[in-house]
Amino acid sequence: MTTDEALPPDTDIGRLPLAFTATAAQRAGVSRRRLRALLESGAVVRSHRGLYRRVDAPLGNEDLQTITLRAPGATLCLLTALSHHDLTDQIPTRIDVALPRQRRPPKVGLPIAWHRFDAETYDLGRGILDLGGGLSIGLYSPERCIADAFRLRHLLGEEVAVEALKRWLRRPGSTPGALLALAKAFPKAEASLRDTLRVLL
Repeated sequence: MTTDEALPPDTDIGRLPLAFTATAAQRAGVSRRRLRALLESGAVVRSHRGLYRRVDAPLGNEDLQTITLRAPGATLCLLTALSHHDLTDQIPTRIDVALPRQRRPPKVGLPIAWHRFDAETYDLGRGILDLGGGLSIGLYSPERCIADAFRLRHLLGEEVAVEALKRWLRRPGSTPGALLALAKAFPKAEASLRDTLRVLL
């Protein structure tokens, strides 16, 4: 009778997501012993402490995959999200990640700036960025990013917020009314955003 240990290590690779934890591997039916065999065979590599990646996984999203595995429900925000939406020329030196205020950020070992956002508005303008392999991470919409840039301009700088707004206004389909409607949920942003729109329009 064929035992689990006698099977070739790559027999299990199709069960695993592209990036995963040891617990996720066990849920997929891959035991810790089989996971060690996959590591020894080179079919799986350890990407960070407690995190693994199939060798056929694309490398581009490895850090984001790590974040979403360590902090499910996290959302890319501020400069990172503005850069993703091509609303800034600034190159982020850290990954801006938001969590609801009551959540404690995990230790990840990556250059991350954690931000704690109000739980009542956390999901406002929140979309999903597909990372492949069944993984995804939250990503704020361009409109939410602009509202946050004005709300937190003491962190980003006034010029970053204004430039993001200018770029967004040049895009087909941008609707200032919709932006202001969203900004009503953020009193610290609304007045400044409204004043800037009056100047630019």
